[in-house]
Amino acid sequence: MPRWLGWRYQQTLPFFLQAVLLGIASSAESPQVWLGVFVAAALINLWAWIVALGWHRAIVDTPTSRVVSAAQGFVELIGTGQPLVETQLLSPYTQLPCLWYRYTLERRENGEWRQVEQGESDLPFNLDDESGRCELDPASAEILTTHQETRTQGDERHSEHVLLKGDRLYVLGEFVSCNGAHSALDTRRDVGELLADWKTDQPDLHKRFDLDGNGAIDEKEWQLARQAAEREVARRHREIRNQPTQHRMRKPGSRKPYLIANYPPEKLGRRYAWLSTAHLALILASLFGIGWAMRLPG
Repeated sequence: MPRWLGWRYQQTLPFFLQAVLLGIASSAESPQVWLGVFVAAALINLWAWIVALGWHRAIVDTPTSRVVSAAQGFVELIGTGQPLVETQLLSPYTQLPCLWYRYTLERRENGEWRQVEQGESDLPFNLDDESGRCELDPASAEILTTHQETRTQGDERHSEHVLLKGDRLYVLGEFVSCNGAHSALDTRRDVGELLADWKTDQPDLHKRFDLDGNGAIDEKEWQLARQAAEREVARRHREIRNQPTQHRMRKPGSRKPYLIANYPPEKLGRRYAWLSTAHLALILASLFGIGWAMRLPG
C-alpha cells in the first residue's frame, strides 16, 4: 500500500470491505455466511472505531505548544508554513511554488481511468509560530490540504494536492530539539578519519609535512601531521558546538498520529468524531446482525 494512501484507506477501506462482504453474503444466501460476515464487520468496525477515536482524542486533548517552549515528545503546533532558506519547490503540474506536493496521473483505457504514476515531495519545510521555527519532515506524515486540483486533457487526468507558503498549518507529532552543545563528538575517531583522508592525497601530504624533502614522512613529521589534524578537528568541533538550537517534528515512535494539515483543528476533530460515531453505530448494527443470523433456519 502506498504510504500516502494511509489516511484515505484508514477512512474508506473499512466501508469498502463491508460492502464487499455484504455482497458476498447476499449472493450466498447462507445463514453461516451471514453470521461470518456480521462477525467480520463487527471486528472491522471495532478496529476502525479505535483508530478514529484515538486520532480524535489526540487532536482534542493535546494542548497547543509554542516552538520556543515546547516540551520534548508528542506535541501540537500551529503556525505559518515557510520553505527552508535553501530550498525551492515547484508543484509538477501547476508549477506553483509550494512547501509540499502529491500528484497522480491517470490514463483512460477502455473507458476506465487507471493510475499510471504517482508521487510526492519529501523535502522538509518550516513551521513558524513567531516564537521560533520548527522543521517538519513530511516523511511518514499524514498530510491533509485544502489545495486540490484535477485537470483532464484528452485521455489523461492529473490530480495535484499542495501545501503553499503562508498556509496556516496544524501539526501533531514528536517534537525534538538539538544543538551543537549536546552533539556527541569523538575527537579520536575524527582525527583518525581526517588523517586517513589526508593519506589519500600523497603529493599534498608530502608538500605539507615532508620537511626534509627526502620523499618520506618520518615519525617526527607524522607527529606534526597528527597535531595539525587535532587542531583542525578541534576547530570543526567548536563550529558544531556553536550552532544554534534546531527544532524538528517527526513521526512518533508509538502509534500516535503524525499529522500535517492546513485545516483548522476544530474541523479535524469533528471529522474524526463523526468517523468514530459512525463506526460505533456499525458495531451495534453488526451485533444486531449476528443475532439475526443466528436465528435464521439452517
